[in-house]
Amino acid sequence: MHIEPGLVDGTKIVLSYATGGAALLYTAKLCLESARVRGPLSIVVRSLATTALVFSFFEILPHHPVGVSEVHLILGSTLFLVFGAAPAAVGLALGLLLQGLSFAPFDLPQYGMNVTTLLVPLFALTGVAKRIIAADTPYVELSYRQAFALSSTYQGGIVAWVAFWAFYGQGFTVANVSAIASFGGAYLLVIAIEPLVDLAVLAAAKALRGLTGSAALERRLFQPG
Repeated sequence: MHIEPGLVDGTKIVLSYATGGAALLYTAKLCLESARVRGPLSIVVRSLATTALVFSFFEILPHHPVGVSEVHLILGSTLFLVFGAAPAAVGLALGLLLQGLSFAPFDLPQYGMNVTTLLVPLFALTGVAKRIIAADTPYVELSYRQAFALSSTYQGGIVAWVAFWAFYGQGFTVANVSAIASFGGAYLLVIAIEPLVDLAVLAAAKALRGLTGSAALERRLFQPG
């Protein structure tokens, strides 16, 4: 979902600094809340794990430019289920930054847009999870319908934000609308695949119940809320 360089430029890009900054501040709030509940060591360990995973996802998993951005298998809902909201947000933000600093410096001016596009749908996913997952249900017991709802919320949010940045930067021209439609259509494959990945990871986690209470994993993965 890397926004193409030049899609939003000039003074318009200032908006991305505001939205990106707000997303990062909210991430800091989630981290402080998590640290109070699980301790600072847990949030650090889980954040290091998610950062390494996100960096790997961006560099290793298939990603193709389509329309106004790139189609990635980001696995945001998977990170949320296994590590929790705060570590997932930290990992997405830092993994994106490390990729830009290491391999894609041309993406750094778009960091505010890209980090907004990654984090705000994660925050929305967190809200959906609270509504559709009963408090007495550990994440390893999720149904396909619940996994699909979480994944579609996240991936749909990414498509919506990419479309917003494209319309904001280039307007409602025929070419721009076509490019956005191409990107959204390509992302349908990601929306189809990610819930299956989530369920596969959760099924594997069931065999690791000995890790219940581990500081390296989201407590809700094995235990009721």
